[in-house]
Amino acid sequence: MITVADFSIENETCAKFVAGVDEAGRGPLCGPVVAAAVIFPNRDIDIPVIIRDSKKMSPRQRAVACDWIKKNTIWATGSCSPQEIDNLNILWASMCAMERAVEKLAQYPDLCLIDGNRVPSGLRGQAVVKGDAKSLSIAAASIIAKETRDKIMHDLAKQFPQYAWDKNSGYPTTEHLQAIEKYGITQWHRKTFGPVKERIKNETA
Repeated sequence: MITVADFSIENETCAKFVAGVDEAGRGPLCGPVVAAAVIFPNRDIDIPVIIRDSKKMSPRQRAVACDWIKKNTIWATGSCSPQEIDNLNILWASMCAMERAVEKLAQYPDLCLIDGNRVPSGLRGQAVVKGDAKSLSIAAASIIAKETRDKIMHDLAKQFPQYAWDKNSGYPTTEHLQAIEKYGITQWHRKTFGPVKERIKNETA
């Protein structure tokens, strides 16, 4: 059975302004972790685009959906830098990025629906496991978070083309790992992540 995201969870809360919150970029070796928060002010709106878990959409589908979401919802993004990730660890940096996204919303939500199994301490909400496949608000947040982060990595790739971040988004692909081995690391790499940490260790040995 295929789960189709809808507004069932949002409507069950009986809250007027419900923000879906999700993040992108926990796994990469570099770049920020980016979170997005999205409120549909009118949940009866006709949605002419595909909105689902961003990981199950094509780049074209995500781009079209992202453009529509930005025009028809209340949304915001927040992020944590590689340095913050190294200081906090990726879990707490992700929680922090989510809080920052919600704080930037033009309308503060009555309730937040958080993708995953943990609610950031600074937010009032509920965790929804695999929420991006169940809640349209969370799915929309997952799309904006991924599109925002991918744009950041594409821009950084212009400065550091040898790492192919425009193709791998900073994930530990073979090409990226080989580039780290050949060229070393940048200020955008996460120094506490395995392959990067190992490269630093080898440099100082």
